[in-house]
Amino acid sequence: MQRREFTRALTAAGLGSAVALPATFPLSASAQVSGFESGRDYLPLKQAAPVETAPGQIEVVEFFSYYCPHCNAFEPTLEAWSRRLPKDVVLRRVPVAFVGPRPETRQRLFYALEALGQLNQLHAKVFRAVHIDRQRLEDPAGIADWLATQGVDKKQFTDAYNSFSVAAKVGRANQLVSAYQVDGVPALGVAGRYYTDASLTRSMDRSLQVVDYLAGEVKKGR
Repeated sequence: MQRREFTRALTAAGLGSAVALPATFPLSASAQVSGFESGRDYLPLKQAAPVETAPGQIEVVEFFSYYCPHCNAFEPTLEAWSRRLPKDVVLRRVPVAFVGPRPETRQRLFYALEALGQLNQLHAKVFRAVHIDRQRLEDPAGIADWLATQGVDKKQFTDAYNSFSVAAKVGRANQLVSAYQVDGVPALGVAGRYYTDASLTRSMDRSLQVVDYLAGEVKKGR
């Protein structure tokens, strides 16, 4: 049983907050003040995951899927949170390959929009298309047709969708999902070192509070 599964089993049994940490691992003063605990609210990675930020910056990764209703509900909160981040904390979104039919098509959609410089304008609209307008967005041709209604050139999108660079980014995304051992979305990673999600914190709002705390801890350790 992996450590995350063990933690979830304790929480499901109502024991997550009652299990005492071994005496050899006392809580830090900052953890006592924040109320966040390793193994309960977040998990340290056994091996560091790769990051793409410059030296001196802290990377926060959101793992998501356009097909995930919880990700759709979380998006406005995450977007508002991201607007108040300090300059040395950088949000990176990473689409996963395990939600909905043909999930790689929507991974490629995300990175193709990024390559075309259209991601900021269309990211929330993709969520709306799937969850409000009931667009399936399961094949490249259908995605291109929908994007054309949003002012995106179909050929430019198709070229980007099929490009080597987009395929490479999908591959790196899948590697990062494995490195963080993500098995559900939305989920958050911090600095290649820590993982948290609502199964640990009981809400994504609290997960963001944990991320704020962890980013502060990373800064202290520089």
